[in-house]
Parts: sequence; C-alpha cells; structure tokens
Amino acid sequence: MPYGLLVVAIYTVVSIAGAQDTYTLTDEDRWKETQTAEKGTPTGQLAAARKALAAGEPLRAENLATRWIKRYPYDALIPEAYMIRGDALVAQGSYYSALYDYEFVARSHPSSAAFVQAITREYEIAKIFASGVRRKFLGMRLLLAYDEAQEIFIRVQERLPGSQLAEQAGLALGDFYYRRREMQLAADTYSVFIENYPHSESIPLARRRLIFANIASYKGPEFDDVGILEARAQLEQLEAISPAQAQRIGAQALILRINESEAEKMLTTAQWYLAINDPISAEYTIRTMILEHPNTIAATRGLRLIPLITPNLPAAVVAQMPDYSIYQEALLEAPSQQQSEAAETVTTEEEAANIEDLDAAHKRESEALEKIRKEKEAEEESINEAFEDAADSQDSSGSTDDSPKKDPTP
Repeated sequence: MPYGLLVVAIYTVVSIAGAQDTYTLTDEDRWKETQTAEKGTPTGQLAAARKALAAGEPLRAENLATRWIKRYPYDALIPEAYMIRGDALVAQGSYYSALYDYEFVARSHPSSAAFVQAITREYEIAKIFASGVRRKFLGMRLLLAYDEAQEIFIRVQERLPGSQLAEQAGLALGDFYYRRREMQLAADTYSVFIENYPHSESIPLARRRLIFANIASYKGPEFDDVGILEARAQLEQLEAISPAQAQRIGAQALILRINESEAEKMLTTAQWYLAINDPISAEYTIRTMILEHPNTIAATRGLRLIPLITPNLPAAVVAQMPDYSIYQEALLEAPSQQQSEAAETVTTEEEAANIEDLDAAHKRESEALEKIRKEKEAEEESINEAFEDAADSQDSSGSTDDSPKKDPTP
C-alpha cells in the first residue's frame, strides 16, 4: 500500500485527544459522525489540515499544519500537528524533512499518544532509505541515506525495547548489513537479535544468516579465523536443537569446509614460521594441525614438510615428537597404495589387451607364412615338371644331329 493511502486510512478512523471529528461504528457496520470540531477553534483548524491530507492534498495540509504550529506552539495538540505535517511531507516524497517533525514528537513528547506513531513512521522511512532511495538535495534525489537508516533502526530498539516494532527494526538492521556484504556487522546484529528476542518467529532465519555471515567474514588463511570458529559452534548447536533445519542448510558439509579452512590457516602459519627460521614453532603447529584435523588436505601437505623440518630441530624436541610415520602410513601411503592397486589393475587390463593383440597378430602371420609355403611348393613343383619335360624332349630327338660322329679311319 502506498504510504499516502496508509496515512489517509489512519486519519480517517483514529481520534487523538479530541483533535478531529469523532466517528462511531453503527450496527449497520458504518461509520457515523458523532462529534464535529468547531470551525475557528484550534481543534477545528487542525481538523481542516487533517481533512486536506485525507482528501489527497498534502501540500495544503502541510501549509495548514505549519500555520497552526506557528499560531499555537504551546497547545496540547502540538504533537498531533507535527504528525500531520510530517505525514504531509511523506506524501510529497520529502522523507528526510518529515523525520524532523517525527523526531520532535519522539524527543519532546514521549508521553503523548503520538509517540509510538512517530517511532513507527521513522521506522518506515528507515526501511525506504535502507532500500536505496536517496534523500532530496536541491529538489533531486542525490544523497544516499544509509547512515540515517542505520541510526533510526538502532533508535527504534532503544525507544521501544521488547516491542514488536523493535524486533522488526533489529532484524531489518541485520538484513541491511547482510545485503551490503558487511558480514561482521551483520553477524553481530543477528547475534544480538537472537539474544534479545529468543522467542521471535524470525529466529530460524536469524540463525541461518548468522552462520552464513560468520562464514563469509573469513577472508583467507592469512586473516583472523574467529568467524568460522563461531560458525562451526553455531552449526553444532543447530544440529542439536533443530536437526531438520541443519540438514536443510547442509550443516555437515559446512563443518567439513570450516575444518579444512582452519587446517589451511594452521599450515600457512607453519610455513610462515619456516620462513622466519623457527622450525620448533613450525613443527608444533603442524603437530597440532594433524591432531585436530587429520582428515584434511592441509594435514597431508603438512606431513610432507616434516622431513624438511626434523634436521633443523634440537635433539630434545625430536625426542618429544610423535611418530609421524604412523600418520604418513595412514594419510600418505594409503592413497599411494590405492593408486598403485589402481595402476596395477590398469596395467593388467592393458597387458591382457596386448596379449590378445599379439595372438591375433601371430595367427595372421602364421596364415601368411602357410600361404607363402604353399605357393613356394607349387612353384617348385611347376619348375620340376618343366625340367622333366625338357629331358624327355632331348631323349626323343636321338643323336642324328647332335651326337658325335665316329672316325672312319681304323
């Protein structure tokens, strides 16, 4: 609902301190005017400003309320006059100017009936500013009002502690920081909200966003890890009090991720100790990392640094060191064994495939040799037949021409 229509609805049915016309709900479910403010009196003049605002004339209502405030600055209806002028300014889009009138009511008349209304109006304006609407400057919306929104959200909680409006303001402030990626402030705000309003319907949402804000506040292994440590504690608590919700957000996967990040930070710290030539601190950090987070990639990398650190350690420190070979067998050799078994399996499969290929090749080669042998035998047989034919032909021709002749001389 537009804010102007909300103002119209409020001032149509609400009566404050006799400053407006009075209406009664009849049996026919209709509003009937039972009292009319006299014209010319302060009550009547203020009622005219209210009617102008309800009729959709915010500029006229503002002028009437301004004149009334100047004419009757000490009247008992002065809080109502400031509320009317503030609502008229809101209807014109002058949110920042309206805050002055609402703040006057909140500070100067905390016991009036308009006090809670003024705080509520300020909260609505804070939500508008927090959404990115700019305040007017030189008639144009040029200036961001994020600071004003934060201040109002905090003031609402201070002025109406324990109320539903204060609860909404606390959650709205956390959401404001969360949207702007100010995760540390968002985590602090959600934590305060959970502490102040433990029975709120928004507690599940606040818990989830508190966890995500703490995780997102961690910037890397070179920075502080308080955020992820708190997130892990909150995830474990969530698993205890609401297992279904923890399962929906993937609590176990988040805890594994946090453990890996913490181990990575400890490994980075150990590497820094090595860089400054402090092997004792480096070994102690790696030892702590392996004991607290053994099933992490960082622990595996840390074990590979131990052989480089040990030669530079004093004998007393070496004597107190744990048996890293056990961890190396568990974390380093087991994966290597699995890899070797996998490699052997692959090799066996490859060898089987190669054997099959060789058998097929031998078979093809034998068939080719057999074919060549048969062709050679056929060729030799044909050559022998040719020689035999030639010999037979020479025998049949006799010695008339080619045989030697006998000498006739005795």
